[in-house]
Formats: sequence, C-alpha cells, structure tokens
Amino acid sequence: MQTTPLKTARLQGPAPKIPRGRLRPAAENYNTVAARLRFIDLFAGIGGFRLALESLGMHCAFSSEWDRFAQRTYLANFGDEPAGDIRAIAAADLPEFDVLTAGFPCQAFSIAGVSKKNALGRAHGFLDETQGTLFFEVARIIRDRKPRAFILENVKNLVYHDGGRTFEVIRRCLADELGYHLSHRILNASSVLPQNRERIFLVGFRDRAPATEFRFPELASERPPRLSDILESHVDERYRLSDRLWNYLQEYKEKHRAAGHGFGFGLAEPTGIARTLSARYYKDGSEILIPQKTGNPRRLTPRECARLMGFPDEYRIVVSDTQAYKQFGNSVAVPVVRAVAAAMLAALSRADLKPQAAPAAAARARASGSAETRRRRSRKIA
Repeated sequence: MQTTPLKTARLQGPAPKIPRGRLRPAAENYNTVAARLRFIDLFAGIGGFRLALESLGMHCAFSSEWDRFAQRTYLANFGDEPAGDIRAIAAADLPEFDVLTAGFPCQAFSIAGVSKKNALGRAHGFLDETQGTLFFEVARIIRDRKPRAFILENVKNLVYHDGGRTFEVIRRCLADELGYHLSHRILNASSVLPQNRERIFLVGFRDRAPATEFRFPELASERPPRLSDILESHVDERYRLSDRLWNYLQEYKEKHRAAGHGFGFGLAEPTGIARTLSARYYKDGSEILIPQKTGNPRRLTPRECARLMGFPDEYRIVVSDTQAYKQFGNSVAVPVVRAVAAAMLAALSRADLKPQAAPAAAARARASGSAETRRRRSRKIA
C-alpha cells in the first residue's frame, strides 16, 4: 500500500479557524534540542502525540498500537504501520530514543499481594503492584531503557481512581522506584479548543537539571474558542438525528431530570464550547448535538470531531464513521500535547545550556588559583 506521510510541519497550531495556542514562557529556542531528540509513541492510537512532537521538530523512532483500525489510520497519515501489542516487544529490541510518550489505559492495581508481602516482611516494588496492567509495560520500558524524559496522558479521573490508590502506585513507581523527577497537572483543552476536555499529564525527567527548569504551560488563545470554529458549512442529512432517536433522547433526559439526575443529551450552541468528546460518540452522538434552524439536531461529522481534537484538515480519515468517532474520542488533544512537549523541550534546552558555562567558570577558577599560587611563590623567593 503506497501512502504519502502527512506533512506534520504544517501543524503549527490547531485546525483552521481555531486560534493558535500560546506558550508562556516561549522565548527559548528549543529547535536545536528537538532536532536531535527521538521519541517512541506507545499506545499510539491515531498519532496525536506524533503530530504534536513532530511539529516541534522531533523524530519518531517507533510506534506501537494494537487496534487494527487505528493502525490503518496511522499508516495512511504517517506512512508506517505501528507495531502491535507492546507486551510482546522486548525493551532491548526498541531503537534508540530519548523521550517516551504514552496515553496508557487506566486500570486498577491490586494491592492485596503487596499487603501480604508487607506482613511477611518481603521486599516488593512496582513489578508486584502493576504486574498485568498496561502501565506496567510503560514502566518496564522506562526502567530498561532510561529515556531522558517521558510524557504520559490519561483521563482526569486517574487521580481519584480507586480512592487515589491507582495514582499513588503510579507516582511511587515512576518517582520512588524508577528515580524520575515527576510533575503532573490536569489541563483543560477548552483554552485552545472548543471542548471541555480535562486530562492529566505526567512529565518525568531522568536528571534533576531539566526537572527544575520545567513548568507546565499556560494555555491561551487569541480569543476564546467557539464551536462554530470547527463546524462544516455543508453537512449531509445523514448526520441529522431520526425522529425515533431524538424522541428517545428527550424522553430519557426527562426521566432522569425528574429523578434528580443530570444525565441526558447535550445541545451545544455554536457560540460556546462542547462537552467532552468520548469514544462512545458513535452510539448516538448525544453528548454533543448541534441545533438546526429547523427540525432535529445533528451529530458532529468525523471531520468536525477531528478539528475538535486539534487535527489539521489534511489529516486523512480512512475508516468508517463508527471507527472514526471511536478514534477521535480516544485521541489526545493535539494542541495541548504540543504545548506540554514544548515546555519539556524548553526545560531540556535550558538544562543543556547550563553545563556549557561550568567549564568556563572552572577554567577561570583554575587560572585565578594559578595566579595566586605564583604570587605566593614569588613572595617566598623574595
């Protein structure tokens, strides 16, 4: 299958009509650092991380994604097909890389075995607590290959999952067991995209110097994003809800409203922002419905979903609508990842510049010491 890779250099901001996000501070020139950094794209999905990092000048050395439909989309846009199940890939077989990225699934970590080992006085570590989860694969590769940095993304609820125990295991694994300097923050894409999408980002550095330089970005746009920025002007009638589905959604919402619940469809005004796009959008589109001048509301089109996630219009959609809705609902918000990656690069760049001054300072100290030694010798001779 002949494909032409997506020209990611064109991705200098979100899709057309969405104001480009700004980074503060963004004065550092990190292009030199980016050009020599290679990253691996784990749980790659359809390449949101890759789009973001390649737009900053970094090179993708390896990608992994098990879903065959996502692999098809990835191949159509980047020209190479991701490797399959990461669990079957040895860390030693991966190419050289500097940065690891992953949007790993959230899973519960069993603490029963850990509690038993504690009672018996036996040592344990992240291998016990995360064994059998997909996060274990991320930790395994970080442990074995020790990249300079990593960026992980997950749903906001990861912080609260299982009473906070899941996140604590992850933090302890990355920071205490693997020795990385870890920062985390929940970021909302609504500052740069017309969608309320909160996700947690974990950024880790192997060395202390870049970690002390790192600051999460402040996301901002020239003006507040509006849903109208991503809407197509001509939409096929097949995206309009049928009478049967529209009646069902209204009845469902009224039933839950009467019970005091907030469940139900969401009508998104073009002048505002949308709810979070999820992978279940293919079912009925109920979380983001677009009102029409007459008749029933409609779903977003797959292209509108792509724009809502910050994908450029040249990004190819080569699967069915059902699969496309799942893929974009599962994706990362590209401009947000780009902002976090830029902040990471800025920290690495500033840290790399600091050691250059150290030899000069040491040379000056040695020169000063030598001069003082010569003066002392001269006084002794006199």
